[in-house]
Order: sequence, then structure tokens, then C-alpha cells
Amino acid sequence: MTAAVSVAGLGRGFRGHQALSDVTFDIGTPCIAGLLGRNGAGKTTLLRILAGQEFATAGSVRVFGAGPLENDAVLRRMILVREDQTYPDLRIRHAVAAAALLYPNWDADLAGTLLEAYELPPNRPIKKLSRGMRTALGITLGLASRAELTLFDEPYAGLDAVARALFYDQLLADFTAHPRCIVLSTHLIDEAAELLDRVLVLDRGRLVLDAATDDLRGSATIVTGPATEVERFAAGRTTLHRRTMGAQATAMMIGRLDARDRELADHLRLRLEGVTLQQLAVHAAEHHDPSGLTTARAS
Repeated sequence: MTAAVSVAGLGRGFRGHQALSDVTFDIGTPCIAGLLGRNGAGKTTLLRILAGQEFATAGSVRVFGAGPLENDAVLRRMILVREDQTYPDLRIRHAVAAAALLYPNWDADLAGTLLEAYELPPNRPIKKLSRGMRTALGITLGLASRAELTLFDEPYAGLDAVARALFYDQLLADFTAHPRCIVLSTHLIDEAAELLDRVLVLDRGRLVLDAATDDLRGSATIVTGPATEVERFAAGRTTLHRRTMGAQATAMMIGRLDARDRELADHLRLRLEGVTLQQLAVHAAEHHDPSGLTTARAS
């Protein structure tokens, strides 16, 4: 894959606060990458730097091989849709018309389909929209722009589960038809997990996990049962953590299980449960250590 984004040693400091520290990664295209992490982890700052809306205080950023800051040639190839997106005093149709002029890959048919699906009246003033409707407008502009680099920063504020499912379906369908690089910042990790090719986890400004989702799926298992049998099953394996409550124990272990492992677990009357992407992301954030989950870089 061609690199859409290349970040090396990226840092961003404010007065008395380091928002990003020594962040390094590349994202190829086509790809849907998930940018994960708790509030305040640095996700929005990183996306704003990628979009040329904020400058770095250390390191380098390249988007399609060039710096994005004040670079119109690069900025016309990308779009950033933020949770707190603000708009001028316009009607919906005016915002759509302006986006059509700005983005060379604009798809008017898709925009119309999304406006109808989200029940957005073209003549309604944007300032009179509910939070969910403003979010839906941002999603419409982000997808219909067909920008080569599309950045979504927590794009579903105010949307119910049905509307979020519509967003995920539309994103995946349009990505399949028109492959490009999409970065989705989200805390609804398991809800979006099936969309993601790549996962980047930020915590306190540091990149603590960077891996392909295919490498993470099935890479860890939670084992629960009698403490003595859990210890027997876990012997010789790397465990991320263990917890004992009376005669029962739970252990999260890394490594893929084969048929013999599952037969042994059944013989020992142990319950096996796959570890979700969200659980892995939380572990990486809490411990700042992939602990063998991936050979990708972690800081």
C-alpha cells in the first residue's frame, strides 16, 4: 500500500501539557484505521495536525508525501469531520454546495442519498439543527467528499444506534466501491471493530499499540474456572493478568489456541472467551505494553 500518512517522532506541547509525545506510524492506502483511546489521549490533536489545522512542536508529518500545514494541494485531498464541527450561518444546501466546490471527488448523488436517509431538510438553517442532525450533516459531507484522506473525529455524537449503524454501513459500502484512506477516531471500539483494518491506540499522548486488526483477533483468550486448573492450563503461557476469587480464577492469556488446547480446556472444565478489540485496547492503554500481542511499535 502507498503511504497516505507518515508521522515520525511527532510531539505537540501546550503550556504545562504535552498532548503528543514521540508518535511514529505510517498508514497506507486503501485502509480504514481506527484511532482509539480515552478522552484526552491526544486523538483530536493528532487529527488536527494531520489536517493542517494545528502545528507540531516536534517531529514530522507527511500526508501524501508533503507537509499539510498551509498546503492547499494536500488539503484539497483530505477532509476532517469533527464531533464539535462548527458551520457558518448557512442552510444545509449551502454547506453542501460549498463542499461540492471544494472537493474534486464530490459525489452529489451520495450526498442526496445521505441527506434523505438522515432526514436533513436542505433549506433548514444549520444553526437550528439538533446535535444529532449536525452530526449527520458532517457524516454526509465527509463521505460524499470522497476525499483521499478522510478523518472522522468521534463522528456520531447525538446519533442513536440505528443512525450509527447506517453510518457504518454507508462508510463500508462507499469504501468498498471507492477505496481510500479513512481514519476513524472512536471510543465505541467493539461497535466499529468489523470496519477496521488497522488499530492505533493512544494514551496520554503516546502510541501504545499499532497493529493490523487481523493480527489482534484471536490473539488473546480469557480462561475462567477452578484456580488450580486455570494455573495448570496457563503454565508456560504468557498471561496479561490473573484474578483469583476464592476457588475460582480468571486469566487473560496471549497466543492463539489450537484444537488440542481447546480439548484440554474442556477436559479441565474451563470456560474460554475471546478477548475483544476493546479489551485489548484498554489493556494497552492501562499498561503501555503490548506484551507480545503484536510486534508492531509501541512506546
